[in-house]
Amino acid sequence: MEMFTSRSPEDTMRCAETFAEGLKPGDVVALTGDLGAGKTAFVKGIVRKICGDAQVTSPTYTLVNQYDGDTTVYHFDVYRLEDPDPDSLDWVDEYLFGDGVCVIEWAENIEAVLPADTVRVEILKDPDKGDNFREIKIC
Repeated sequence: MEMFTSRSPEDTMRCAETFAEGLKPGDVVALTGDLGAGKTAFVKGIVRKICGDAQVTSPTYTLVNQYDGDTTVYHFDVYRLEDPDPDSLDWVDEYLFGDGVCVIEWAENIEAVLPADTVRVEILKDPDKGDNFREIKIC
């Protein structure tokens, strides 16, 4: 397990850029953390490293955004899929077992379909250490 600390969204993005150096096509990254923890900022750093500058927004209503670069990054936000039936998620196979990097916000909502080798990133807020303080655990 790796641990990082962040004191700003830009710190979180830089941490994600460093993390993204080790990503390769076919990798799946599961992001968890409270609302406003910095999951989308983390995705922005991954996309910036792999695809260059791109307008990254959370796909809460569209479910997935695609960013093209040397490797395609598929950015999922499955917040609205609380407790889905795994049989209704068969469409995710083309992404989770495809040639891009999949980064999934609120991944705990689709835990049942995630590959065994999914990289897990947990972003934790600690208000006692400041409004922007985050601990980022990667395993």
